[in-house]
Amino acid sequence: MAASDGRLEGCLHVEVAFALPDRQRIVALTVAEGATVRQAVVQAELAKHFPEVAPETFERADLGIFGKPVRDPDTQLLREGDRVEVYRPLTIDPKAARAERAARTRQ
Repeated sequence: MAASDGRLEGCLHVEVAFALPDRQRIVALTVAEGATVRQAVVQAELAKHFPEVAPETFERADLGIFGKPVRDPDTQLLREGDRVEVYRPLTIDPKAARAERAARTRQ
């Protein structure tokens, strides 16, 4: 049965986003009310869209909703319209990157 806003009762519409430097993917999902942030990432099956990324990357990744980090994605519940963001692990320490850029600028 449809709710007054047009969505199915007991279901939420959310998105899961992941990006590499050269491309991104946003997967639109319908999840059950009571689904967690981590469950949405599992349901999005990002490993199928990014075969070059190790599947455990998605299992362990830090997650956020609209740019705000989620402390406990295994228990935080989703809300209608949430966009879950899967963050890539840092490949270089931000302080080291700034120091490297500053050194190049001085040269």
